[in-house]
Amino acid sequence: MEKQANSLHKSIILPALQKFYTLVFLLAVLIPFNSFGQAAKTYTINEITVTGNTAFNANTIITFSRLKKGQEVSIGGEKIGEAVKKLWKSNLFSAIDIYFTNITPENTVDIEINLSDLPELNKVKIEGVKKGKKDEILDENNLKQKVKVTENLVTTTKNYLTNKYKKKGFLNTRVNVTTSEVTNDSIEKKRVNMFINIDKGNKVKIKSISFNGNEKLSDKKLRKALKNTKQKSLSPLRILKRSKYVEDDYKEDLVSLVDKYKENGYRDARVIKDSIIYNDDKTISLVIDVEEGEKYTFGKIDFVGNTVYSDQFLSQILRIEEGDTYNGVELKKRIANEEKPDGIDITNIYQNTGYMFSRIDPVEVSADGNVIDLEIRVIEGKPAYFNSVTVKGNDVTNDHVIYREIRTRPGELYSRADIIRTIRELGQLGFFNAQAIVPDIKNPNPVDGTLDIEYTVEEQGSSQIELQGGYGGGGFIGTLGLSFNNFSLRNIFNGEAYKPVPRGDGQSLALRLQASQFFQTYSFSFSEPWLGGKKPFQLSSSISYSKQFQFNPGSRRADRSQSFNILGITVGVSTRLKEPDNYFLLSHALSFQNYDLNNFISGLFQFQNGSSNNLAYTIGLTRNSTYNDPIYPTGGSNFSVSAKLSLPYSLFNGVDYGTLREEREDPNTSAERIAEIDQERFKWLEFYKVKFKADWYTEVAKKLVLRPSIEFGFLGAYNNDRGVIPFERFFLGGDGLGNFALDGREIIQLRGYPNQSLSSQDGGSIYNKFSLELRYPVTIEGATKIFGLGFVEGGASVNSFRDFNPFNLQRSAGLGVRIFMPAFGLLGIDFGHGFDPLPGQSQKNGWETHFIIGQQF
Repeated sequence: MEKQANSLHKSIILPALQKFYTLVFLLAVLIPFNSFGQAAKTYTINEITVTGNTAFNANTIITFSRLKKGQEVSIGGEKIGEAVKKLWKSNLFSAIDIYFTNITPENTVDIEINLSDLPELNKVKIEGVKKGKKDEILDENNLKQKVKVTENLVTTTKNYLTNKYKKKGFLNTRVNVTTSEVTNDSIEKKRVNMFINIDKGNKVKIKSISFNGNEKLSDKKLRKALKNTKQKSLSPLRILKRSKYVEDDYKEDLVSLVDKYKENGYRDARVIKDSIIYNDDKTISLVIDVEEGEKYTFGKIDFVGNTVYSDQFLSQILRIEEGDTYNGVELKKRIANEEKPDGIDITNIYQNTGYMFSRIDPVEVSADGNVIDLEIRVIEGKPAYFNSVTVKGNDVTNDHVIYREIRTRPGELYSRADIIRTIRELGQLGFFNAQAIVPDIKNPNPVDGTLDIEYTVEEQGSSQIELQGGYGGGGFIGTLGLSFNNFSLRNIFNGEAYKPVPRGDGQSLALRLQASQFFQTYSFSFSEPWLGGKKPFQLSSSISYSKQFQFNPGSRRADRSQSFNILGITVGVSTRLKEPDNYFLLSHALSFQNYDLNNFISGLFQFQNGSSNNLAYTIGLTRNSTYNDPIYPTGGSNFSVSAKLSLPYSLFNGVDYGTLREEREDPNTSAERIAEIDQERFKWLEFYKVKFKADWYTEVAKKLVLRPSIEFGFLGAYNNDRGVIPFERFFLGGDGLGNFALDGREIIQLRGYPNQSLSSQDGGSIYNKFSLELRYPVTIEGATKIFGLGFVEGGASVNSFRDFNPFNLQRSAGLGVRIFMPAFGLLGIDFGHGFDPLPGQSQKNGWETHFIIGQQF
């Protein structure tokens, strides 16, 4: 039975022997017993050889197969079958045969392992898509050189690309994937080139959507229920809902269609058939046949198994009365609202008070006369307590910075609300990717009533190099700043901690320089959010210096012989409150500014040389419940109200400001005397300043966020004879970047107009602003976040309540985009159209472009 090498054997005998060996192998695998039910005969392996088209070392293959000399095997035995399976599972071979040769009377046998290697991928050629998309296709399908080319790889690549473009509305996508062997190849391994041809065709639009069988709900209502499948329309409201056909969205919308019926009492409604009709104009029409069924109402609703909460209390949470139209969708939300993990529903009532193992099941017990009686069956279980609370993924931020923000502590009752709040608090720190914070509940034990929880975080750049540019205040304004938002002061003398600066303790340190031809500003600030480390008690401090120059209308440049120098120091503290809830923050600050004038002329006072001092106390109350990502909040609100107060000097300094005012207004009073009077009026500034701002975030559709906001500010005087101070004023208009002065002025953004163009030259004492933004993300899942926005806003700035009308506004609208990348920080550009003229002009302002640039590392 030995194989011979002559030509006769090669042409006739060898093929016959190979067929015989194959038959023997099949018998070995498929017939483990003979026809009489006796066990197959065993043989001892004498030699093992490897043949075929393979580049692998023979000893490696033999070792991997686990066959060895002296081993007993049998035709039909497990060891041969296991060897084939093991080699096949390696995904390295296209064919595997094991032959029995040289069977001797002594029951020895030679084993021949015949293999054909899978070919390796050499090159991939893609046709039918743009060049920029080709690398994306290669990465998504792992089409790299030396990858083994299997039938599965070819099939999955074809199916993936077909489904990819169908999901984008290319319903007629055709993908052809072929391979060809590389010829004239000096490499011994078999290699193939792959050719991928993608014919996307045109996007298939939905010409019409019609319904059959609907009598209770109109076609219009049913089309509205299809959230992502829309027919062609010229309506401007349909910008974000195009009429392309996407199969997955369509299937989801059919479920939404049935839910629409359930919301209106038709619990038995169903889609009995749906059809696609291909039109001659390369569009499609959808025809959906529905069966509506009868309308139902709620009957009696009983609670069973509840001991922690009374029937009356749970009924108040459920908010469904006997006789209400049956609404299966709303019933489900009132029991457990998956769309709002922090919503008010029965499941959360239990989950937020320790009953992690609770289960709430609504059961229909009767449906007579289209009236559905329900039992809400409650399995409360034991209260659960946190056993172990851990964090992983923080390579920079120290553990104590994270643990102090965590609201789930060992030994405390389980609360889903506390877990959600922890995710929000960690996201608001700005040190981590808010989208990647994951709570992982481990080892839940309903018998002992314990569980472990581990929070996974992903560090992101929190320190920032700020580079900004904008046009305002009569010239180009440049800003260079260093902001370290996760600073570690205790490691400032530790050289090994500089990467590039000491980080990890959650402190903030900022250095800032702003300059244009009209001013120079330097500032330094530091804050510790948890002074003492035991509770959120923030200490902040800052020091700043500003030098401003007078504008020369003749040369239209700065006159450096006329300057206005400002030195400022501020120290503040803030603490988190427990009432009305723990989202509130109360802050206090004491500030001092010294204003030094050197031949500087202002329209609000006459003295050109001298000084003024501003000692003020500020109290503020804020509430920030936005979540989860500070870059792209999808819900919650943020409001603040503050009052900045000076001492009422006119009550005790003995100066008669009424007499001074009359003297100042007397036309016979000299300019020198007026300057002296103004120096007296403003030697120590006397004022009060009240501000209010509120933002709300609402997810009106999936990831589509509406952000309305309102602002108001008022600068007043205790003594009308003394008058409103020339500092601390409001400057409205533009991109909000021109905040270059330290005289307490505030730059209020109102896009569509030049910077600071909507206030008088010396600023206003009253302003209000309304804004409405609609935001939609391009990507917010990773470190890079991109979202577009549309806005409408309006505002006004005046100097007296006599002129104040909250609805007499300068209005604007426009579009913008925001890009946040760890390497560059926040990049933004807005195109705003001002619908009203600037003060003193008659033509509407028109289009303005606003931008900011920030760089982070």
